Amino acid sequence: MKDDKKKKTASPPRIIAISFAAVIIVGTFLLMLPISSKSGYSTSFINCLFTATSATCVTGLVVYDTFSYWSTFGHCVIMALIQIGGLGLVTFTSFFNLALGKKLGLRGMHLASESVNSTSFGEGPKLVRFVVKTSLIIEIIGALLLCTVFVPQYGRYGLFISIFLAISAFCNAGFDILGFQQQYISLTNYNGNFIVMFTIMMLIIIGGLGFVVWNDLLSYRKTKKLILHTKVVLAVTAVLIFLGTFVIMLLEWNNPKTLGALPSFYDKFMAGLFQSVTLRTAGFNTINMGAMHEITKTMSIILMFIGAAPGSTGGGIKVTTIAVIVMTVVSVVRGKDDTVILKRKVQPKVIYKAIALILLGIMLCFSVSMIIMISSPVEQSGLTNTDAVFEAVSAFATVGLSTGVTSVIGTISKLALIFTMFIGRVGPVSFGMSLAAKQMVNRKEILPDAKIMVG
Repeated sequence: MKDDKKKKTASPPRIIAISFAAVIIVGTFLLMLPISSKSGYSTSFINCLFTATSATCVTGLVVYDTFSYWSTFGHCVIMALIQIGGLGLVTFTSFFNLALGKKLGLRGMHLASESVNSTSFGEGPKLVRFVVKTSLIIEIIGALLLCTVFVPQYGRYGLFISIFLAISAFCNAGFDILGFQQQYISLTNYNGNFIVMFTIMMLIIIGGLGFVVWNDLLSYRKTKKLILHTKVVLAVTAVLIFLGTFVIMLLEWNNPKTLGALPSFYDKFMAGLFQSVTLRTAGFNTINMGAMHEITKTMSIILMFIGAAPGSTGGGIKVTTIAVIVMTVVSVVRGKDDTVILKRKVQPKVIYKAIALILLGIMLCFSVSMIIMISSPVEQSGLTNTDAVFEAVSAFATVGLSTGVTSVIGTISKLALIFTMFIGRVGPVSFGMSLAAKQMVNRKEILPDAKIMVG
């Protein structure tokens, strides 16, 4: 019995879930300190918990404008939470242990592999080093590019803005500290600025591709081949960005409150492209998301729900999940027994996990949407039920885009969104495994066939 308890407590999904919870708790109490707010007064526990969860789970939903409410100390706390949450506390811990020359051991190697979503047990420590070093290099390059715009405008503070935005974009968090221009402004003042738009989009895309994909792409010169996972992630990502851009431009082209207010085709195209990219769990915006047509919001909900790639800084059910489900449907329609992707057979357990992810995600988003509608009637604030669903999916997919719901909801709805952001970052299946009473042993049992008619 004691051995079972030890195994249960030390299971990687549970340790990873606990590590995220621990970072959120520490962040909450740091944000509650009077030094964290501009007013010099302590902030309520629920709003600090919401902000800490949103930052650690790299979401971006906020109850206060980040610049206007929090002090420089508060901004640094939020930035640290984003960085730790984006890469994971376990990843950082494993990296520093390796940097100090310590051996991880079998359990440590298993945990390191789980933290970066590595499919190879032995590659975990190597990938951990690669993830942390590469992430810091990419963020530094992104910050330097942004400095060319913000330093000439705001001097030394422009350097801090650039670093903050680079970390937030790469980690797909969506937090910004541009509220001195106007509260909740995000990047709407930089829609025509190519350097800002291009840099932020590239950071979002790179962060959303996933660590395994980076490693595979950088190894291509030696191996001259890409693994199936990388091919699927790149293909689906490209298709979703292209379709998202086209649909947003088509639906919002003449909307005077969004794309219709922009002067040129270039500005409209860049805005459509940026929104398509940011819906992949980033949370920045260059147009008013609340002013979009209902049909555009619905399409945005679908893109947010799909999200980024596994093992990335983004959330959602992941692009590979939707690829597996789509190809499974194609196989069924064609009368085939196996799901095939690029001439490779997909294992049944992968299909089962994909189905579980989608169903769990839908059930969670539906439940939270209902809680928001019932406990905080959004219609009284001029918002719609679609906005409530948008907010719930934004929290689950750790996107952070908002149509204005978060600013008007009550405590119950905030708690529901906090729980949803946490589940979205840890992963529904991983969270369920972390709560499992005991680790399931894989035993082959001979059972009679089930005769059930479907369709």
